[in-house]
Amino acid sequence: MGTTDTLDWAKGEGLLPAVVQDADTLRVLMLGYMNAEALRVTRACGHVTFFSRSKQRLWTKGETSGHFLDLVDIQADCDNDTLLVLARPHGHTCHLQRPSCFADAPGLVGVGAATAAKEPSRESLIAAVGQEATRAAPTDGVAFLGELDALIAQRHAQRPEGSYTTRLFEGGTRRIAQKVGEEGVETALAGVAQGDAELLGESADLLYHLTVLLHARGLSLADAVAVLRQRHGG
Repeated sequence: MGTTDTLDWAKGEGLLPAVVQDADTLRVLMLGYMNAEALRVTRACGHVTFFSRSKQRLWTKGETSGHFLDLVDIQADCDNDTLLVLARPHGHTCHLQRPSCFADAPGLVGVGAATAAKEPSRESLIAAVGQEATRAAPTDGVAFLGELDALIAQRHAQRPEGSYTTRLFEGGTRRIAQKVGEEGVETALAGVAQGDAELLGESADLLYHLTVLLHARGLSLADAVAVLRQRHGG
């Protein structure tokens, strides 16, 4: 757990902004405010807790909805006046039923802090797909999809603790299918309203979740490719 012993509470009149980030995907989830008591309660109970400026009281994220944020780590910035909170969300973070209060917030390329020793983060897999597709020869990009297919099959069989892919499988086929639908809509929107980089990112995200759905149904990306070959091979 990061050190917060030298926080400058006076600078914010007893309140400090707390940026919450998904510990697995590194996506920014929300911004809240903590006082010293909220920080103490967060550490004590393991659920991210803020001080509500409108209600003038402590409130634990998820206390009404059940969408808690499980604390993984918390640390201060270089000026000791802002907090970075790494957490694992239970369900949607945003009250609009979105994963993040920042609708277009991307995950960072790289390995999630909480899963670095276990597997690449979802975003690092997605980034790898995009990098192979844009920087390497076409056959290399296609070959990587086979590697991704095999990796997801391994995750389905082994279910390593702390894995984002494991969380998807444990959420059930219906939830995975919902994610595929969400990613499909985001891909379509990117196709008409965003740039090439955003479209590639959303397409990679869709491919990843579609592959997870196929494995949840006992199928694979290779099976879908076989159908494509049958339809278009001649």
